[in-house]
Amino acid sequence: MFRRLTHFFVALVQKYLPDPFLFAVILTFIVFIGGVALTDSTPYMMAQHWGGGFWNLLTFSMQMVLVLVTGHALANSAPIKKVLESIASMAKTPVGAVMITAFVAAIASWVNWGFGLVVGALLGREMARQVKGLDYRLIIASAYIGFLTWHGGLAGSIPLALATPTDWSFELTGGINVGETIFSSFNLIIAIFLIVTLPILVRFMVPPKEETFEIDPALLEPEVEKEDPAVQKTPAEKIENSPVISILLTVLAVTYLIYYFGTGGTLNLNIVNFMFLFAGILFHWTPKAYIKALYEAVRGSGGIILQFPFYAGIMGMMVSSGLAVLISQWFVSVSSEFSFPFFAFLSAGIVNFFVPSGGGQWAVQGPILLPAAFELGVDAAKASMAIAWGDAWTNMIQPFWALPALGIAGLNARDIMGYCIIALIYSGIFISLGLLFL
Repeated sequence: MFRRLTHFFVALVQKYLPDPFLFAVILTFIVFIGGVALTDSTPYMMAQHWGGGFWNLLTFSMQMVLVLVTGHALANSAPIKKVLESIASMAKTPVGAVMITAFVAAIASWVNWGFGLVVGALLGREMARQVKGLDYRLIIASAYIGFLTWHGGLAGSIPLALATPTDWSFELTGGINVGETIFSSFNLIIAIFLIVTLPILVRFMVPPKEETFEIDPALLEPEVEKEDPAVQKTPAEKIENSPVISILLTVLAVTYLIYYFGTGGTLNLNIVNFMFLFAGILFHWTPKAYIKALYEAVRGSGGIILQFPFYAGIMGMMVSSGLAVLISQWFVSVSSEFSFPFFAFLSAGIVNFFVPSGGGQWAVQGPILLPAAFELGVDAAKASMAIAWGDAWTNMIQPFWALPALGIAGLNARDIMGYCIIALIYSGIFISLGLLFL
């Protein structure tokens, strides 16, 4: 029964889900029409909102490109390969491979979402290289399914914003520390349950042998450039192949990290990329080796470069037209004290389709949902975490966040989204119950 349901969604997505770029284009037109029909914005105004927001994610786009290329290059270094090989060697069967990958990705994503995206995809590649009979689409889907835990974890943008004095919410709430959000009992129960049960869920998605999509392990091996030791190197080539530059750069980076964390710095996307970059430089040992690994990694970044401006344009229309506010207000109007966390979760899941950014979504929905929570007598921390979980939830069918993992794996969104729909249904049921009754 479960396998038939999985097969149905995989086949459905393979047939009807467009390329992620076209998905973004379709969402653009949906929001454009919705803004004209449901708000007082004219088509001319919607075009202005779209163009005005088009480049608002440039910094974030570059961060995501660096997540992909620095993570990919780091994984192709000898020390990290050994770690991934060691973890992958624990899997003796396809079932074990998908379960271990989902488990590791869920924990890593809870610690830091950028780290989890990269580690999960890289481990999935290594599993496909080592484990015979493994469905490559499912192993990458298992890695991405682990991403569900991120917004309830240590790098969740909404709980961290609530504890930040400069955030707009601080004046309203007086600040809500992470003990009431990330480390609250209801949030930990939801997160731990997902970390423990998502591996069991993907275990039941493993297809029969005749339906398995295997990949040639040789395709996952990086190209190794052989040098002729008899050829005399020029002074420039000697520098390129010297570890001295890599060591000096690493010393400089480590010095900065000691200062950063010593003065209260936290783990954010820039710091994760910083650590990925300089760990990769050190582990590849020579500048030439790292540059070659980086060039190989850049090939998969095209989707991010092309699509993120379109999502910025969508966000511009959603925010400037008031469409995001309209959606949030409707859910508030049908809520009671008991049902409010559920409807906040649901509304956040819907808005996430069009504003797939935790920080951006908080800026749009928080000012509407948080005062409504106070008015209904709902705990502000729980209401806020309901928005956070809603944002994470529909990432399972929104290819925006899958792009780095897909770039690392060399797959298309339609290859994994069928499996992710199952995770969406499963996690949606449990998270809803957790927010209502815990």
